[in-house]
Amino acid sequence: MRDLDTRVQRIAKNIEKLTGTYLANVKTYTNSERAEQLESIRKLYEKSKEYADDKVQLAMQTYEMVDKHIRRLDSDLARFESELKVKVLNAQGSDSEGPSKKRGRKMQDKLDKKKRRGRSMSSDDEIPKSARKKLKGQAAQPAEVPLLQSISISHPSDVLDMPVDPNEPTYCLCHQVSYGEMIGCDNPDCPIEWFHFTCVGLTSKPKGKWYCPKCSCDRKKK
Repeated sequence: MRDLDTRVQRIAKNIEKLTGTYLANVKTYTNSERAEQLESIRKLYEKSKEYADDKVQLAMQTYEMVDKHIRRLDSDLARFESELKVKVLNAQGSDSEGPSKKRGRKMQDKLDKKKRRGRSMSSDDEIPKSARKKLKGQAAQPAEVPLLQSISISHPSDVLDMPVDPNEPTYCLCHQVSYGEMIGCDNPDCPIEWFHFTCVGLTSKPKGKWYCPKCSCDRKKK
């Protein structure tokens, strides 16, 4: 961008110099000399416009790149919030045990104490029938439904498909935002001004002046 600014300023100085020389000597110039001087000035103006268009193109590409990074940051932020929510809910679930878990833990503590006393009878004989029934009933109970199932967590892909900013200006025949390579119409009164290469059938920037399809038709009618 700075290099383009330097080139434009250099051309502007040359235009100013040639214009001053032309005005100072216009009375002494022949018709061919006048035409030659004016053609030189015109070419410098066209060159300056090309550099100006390149600056606009570079600015659009920079804007598009920054916009992509912002969208990626939004996606990462949403993913981080989702992971944090899961960790918090898991931590809360591990701290809160239901009554059935507590009864099972007490029964297991009793079994461990009896084993340490060195008794030789089997664990089935050791546990009372009523306790075994309780354990079997508890084992048959379905596991508690995780709390996470009742909470909807936003998927990061929703952020990747976020709508385009409605305040962002649109261009081209497709009325979309700026992206990729674009070209400006040389008609100063063009209502659209900027067009995507693909929408107007271009693969590279053409030499000389370029007019959009609408302006080309209007020029042919004149």
